[in-house]
Amino acid sequence: MSIYINLLVFFLHQVLPKVPVPPLKQTLDTYLKCVQHLVKEEQFKKTKAIVEKFGAPGGVGEVLQKKLLERRDKTTNWVYDYWLEDMYLNNRLALPVNSSPVMVFPKQTFRDHKDALRFAARLIRGVLEYKALIDARALPVDFARGQLAGTPLCMEQYYRLFTSYRYPGLKTDVLKVQMNAASSVPEHIIVACKNQFFVLDVVVNSKQLNETEILSQLEKITKMAENAEERLPPVGILTSDGRTEWAQARDALIKDQTNRDSLALIESCMCVVCLDEPSGLEPRDTTRALLMLHGGGREKNGANRWYDKSMQFVVGMDGVCGVVCDHSPFEGIVLVQCSEYVMKYITGSPSKMARASSIRELPPPRRLLWKFNPHIQGHLAAAGDRLQRLVNNLDMDVFKFKVYGKEFIKKQKMSPDAFIQVALQLAFFKCSGRLVSTYESASIRRFQEGRVDNIRSATPEALAFVKSMTDERATFTAITGMAIDNHLLGLLRIAKELNMEKPEIFCDETYLASNQFILSTSQVPTTVEMFCCYGPVVPNGYGACYNPQSDHIIFCVSSFWENTGTSSAVFVKVLNEGLLEIRDLCNRGSAAATKLADCTLDSVVERPSCVFVVCAIVFL
Repeated sequence: MSIYINLLVFFLHQVLPKVPVPPLKQTLDTYLKCVQHLVKEEQFKKTKAIVEKFGAPGGVGEVLQKKLLERRDKTTNWVYDYWLEDMYLNNRLALPVNSSPVMVFPKQTFRDHKDALRFAARLIRGVLEYKALIDARALPVDFARGQLAGTPLCMEQYYRLFTSYRYPGLKTDVLKVQMNAASSVPEHIIVACKNQFFVLDVVVNSKQLNETEILSQLEKITKMAENAEERLPPVGILTSDGRTEWAQARDALIKDQTNRDSLALIESCMCVVCLDEPSGLEPRDTTRALLMLHGGGREKNGANRWYDKSMQFVVGMDGVCGVVCDHSPFEGIVLVQCSEYVMKYITGSPSKMARASSIRELPPPRRLLWKFNPHIQGHLAAAGDRLQRLVNNLDMDVFKFKVYGKEFIKKQKMSPDAFIQVALQLAFFKCSGRLVSTYESASIRRFQEGRVDNIRSATPEALAFVKSMTDERATFTAITGMAIDNHLLGLLRIAKELNMEKPEIFCDETYLASNQFILSTSQVPTTVEMFCCYGPVVPNGYGACYNPQSDHIIFCVSSFWENTGTSSAVFVKVLNEGLLEIRDLCNRGSAAATKLADCTLDSVVERPSCVFVVCAIVFL
């Protein structure tokens, strides 16, 4: 059967279309529509003139467009490398909070320490089974839902889950993916415990460890970690530092062969399993989210991590569990699918603990050794200080809106995602009296090696709606927009490759401001009780991850305490108010919602509820 699945995956990958290059004029027109309502009139006039010059016949834009079309013909995905570098690898900020999303599992109740290790052993077995499906190319092919229902989606991201490693660089990081690792190479995971790192071979004498054997090895690791005399400084905290700082520290580390050997084992591992000490904090949703995002800092489990590895499974002895991932190899849906498989494996079938008499004699796990000098010790101290500042700065609020969920929204004949996006715009408008450039990730996996583009959900229609909600005298008309970011990025990168002076459109104040995503949003739905969250992408911004369920919606809102203009608690408060107001509006205007065809643009002035209906259509 797996042969047929492999052939199907191969066939689907061959027939998936390439990512298109939109017409230049279409992108430039849409860009102007996206920014006009977000900047002052005088600035927009300047921007419009710059854009018209860029797109004029025979102008710079046409030259770059021609080269971009040539690149599309020569590559599988013309935007992939550009996007990966711009979105992730060139970013110099620390991975925790700023980049790495997390999946927070339901709070576990462990009877004792050994019960927690049983959970970890079972989790590892679930991971091994999921990886076996990936290696055999036996995962069911994903198909699009919604408007593109039935369209096959690219599966490449799954093949990077356990084979990726992100190397820090002084100016840019390097993402390496071992796609065709020889089957004879012994597979191992790295277990972090008390800020120490251990190699756990999951294949011994060509046979995978069973659940009982894994538990036995984990018990040995925790016993080894207890030995204070052999305990080494918390080297993992270096990976939580800014990327340039970590690259400098790594350069110092690799001057010693012992460190090179230890790094090589981490860099070639399947994943990291972090056995966390109890945090001593009340395990509310918000607290668990914070602990997943940064480990609680150096005084708790902040150094019990290795952030360069794509997948880190966290098992806290106090039941705080989840997954931390490097975002550069794959998107949230891949993290969700893996997490749900593992959780269903843990809870859905009886434990397969073998009898003690049947356990093989296994080589003991190996502690990774490190050699430190005063220079590296200085890096460790500085990294710890910076992580602690990040911990102290993160303002997180996990909010479960229980009044209604996606079923109510669907009854209004609206897209749940569109509905929630407009609610987020209303919340931001209530907080600041304006809309700002907003990032909403949109999958483009129906194309070969597709990742995401950006839905700029702060549209003129959204502005019309939020103003109609806060000032019923206001009248506005609705127009539509589309994603433009990948295309503009491609034109910019082509200009750089041609050694051209940076075109004025990309130096313009409007363009620079439009790429500061003060509101960064993403829908990450789950079918298992868990939720995803991440930090803001700019110092004065909000991160807003949402998980719509049948009768409730989970929102994870993040911001930074240091910015006095943002407050996660205030945002959550007005978001709650807005969701109730929109429900009341829907109930009052149910006749308009069910007769969508009659809701013309001309009726917007008389029926403000129609503005919302039109807003929703834009996002469908």
